[in-house]
Amino acid sequence: MFLLGYDIGSSSVKASLVNAETGKCVSSAFFPKTEANIIAVNPGWAEQDPESWWENLKLSTQAIMTESGVSAAEIKAIGISYQMHGLVCVDKNQHVLRPAIIWCDSRAVPYGQKAFETIGEERCLSHLLNSPGNFTASKLAWIKENEPAIYEQIDKIMLPGDYIAMKLSGEICTTVSGLSEGMFWDFKNNRVADFLMDYYGFDSSLIADIKPTFAEQGRVNAIAAKELGLKEGTPITYRAGDQPNNALSLNVFNPGEIASTAGTSGVVYGVNGEVNYDPQSRVNTFAHVNHTIDQTRLGVLLCINGTGILNSWVKRNIAPEGISYNEMNVLASKAPIGSAGIFQCGCEGTHRVDPRTRRILPKESERTVLGGRKPEPVGQASQ
Repeated sequence: MFLLGYDIGSSSVKASLVNAETGKCVSSAFFPKTEANIIAVNPGWAEQDPESWWENLKLSTQAIMTESGVSAAEIKAIGISYQMHGLVCVDKNQHVLRPAIIWCDSRAVPYGQKAFETIGEERCLSHLLNSPGNFTASKLAWIKENEPAIYEQIDKIMLPGDYIAMKLSGEICTTVSGLSEGMFWDFKNNRVADFLMDYYGFDSSLIADIKPTFAEQGRVNAIAAKELGLKEGTPITYRAGDQPNNALSLNVFNPGEIASTAGTSGVVYGVNGEVNYDPQSRVNTFAHVNHTIDQTRLGVLLCINGTGILNSWVKRNIAPEGISYNEMNVLASKAPIGSAGIFQCGCEGTHRVDPRTRRILPKESERTVLGGRKPEPVGQASQ
């Protein structure tokens, strides 16, 4: 018996097969083999084509099925991890209406800030546990104001993991954990955040049906089964954003337990057993994978966006053309400790690396990105 896991990242889409009895990963693959394209039409924008996630998921699935020799009938359940805070909009025919606005897009910051000030900081924090900020709800507000013709066609809004589950099953649903990361969940009243929906002028019908994080959330339909080589009827039994999922994978479930992970971004994630918030809004709080009405489990996280994504930016814009990540590490090791006075400003929240920044010494800047340490060899960055 095997379990199939998908990770929908902003750098790649990964598929892994795990033996359910031993817990051993028998095969894993990711696509694309180079970093996935992020569309940036304007400064501060970051979009991806949801269909590219699906295409890379198909390639990853094909690779692990071929390598492992496991039959589709042996796969008993599917779980999904995904990049958080993204916005996918579909019409009544489940057609994507525009590219997904992903987590590191900053265009919605003014919308969230205005909501925070207008609704009131105390009300937002006590109900949402966060400022509306640059999260999914604010991204939708941007579309409503700037792309009204598209907004009028929206039947349902989804996070990236919800979209993949829809492609697998033909059903659209979400979770409390997912709604909380988009600022659509009211923790004080344990329901969709009607007050924020009303402020932005969103109809409640845009929100998908809510399913538990650990539960049957749909089954692979005939179309997806044919495209992926999976068995029709295989259940989807889990989904969560990448950071709650990372904590789960490190067995972090209970108050006081902490996980620290790094990928495109770096995150310190702790579990809280009480509904409360940071009055200064310095950290973010979302529902953890095991949060229920009867058992409060909240993920409190600090996101440092200048990790894998900053290495990628340095490789594209500063490092010598054609250099690999391993070669970048070697170059960085030759720079003196202190990086000749160059430093990186730490950033929490939205990734903002100025694309006009070019005239920086490669080895000093790379050592700065790596935190002044002598780096160890690495393979593909941030998958």
